[in-house]
Amino acid sequence: MKHHSESQQQALKTAAQSLYQAFLTLDQPAEVRAFLLDLCTPAEVEAMVDRWWAACLLEEGHSYREISDMTGVSVTTIGRVARFKGQGEGGYETAMARLKRT
Repeated sequence: MKHHSESQQQALKTAAQSLYQAFLTLDQPAEVRAFLLDLCTPAEVEAMVDRWWAACLLEEGHSYREISDMTGVSVTTIGRVARFKGQGEGGYETAMARLKRT
């Protein structure tokens, strides 16, 4: 990660909050897709999709090897997803629980 000065760190926190709020303004999957494609490189979007796909397959009970074979995602990345699913900020679990309700 980049090193930021104290003033840049505060501005970065404000910018991050603005980004999070921007996501909340999007109502449809197509809007989120368009925003992500404008915001991220194709490789960054693909990496996020890979991680989400792996998280969903972990939730279904698949092994790391099965997930790797199904998705082409490395076992290392799957392990990272599993770690954050269990010990992260709770974002995966929140999103998955809410998707199950829809």
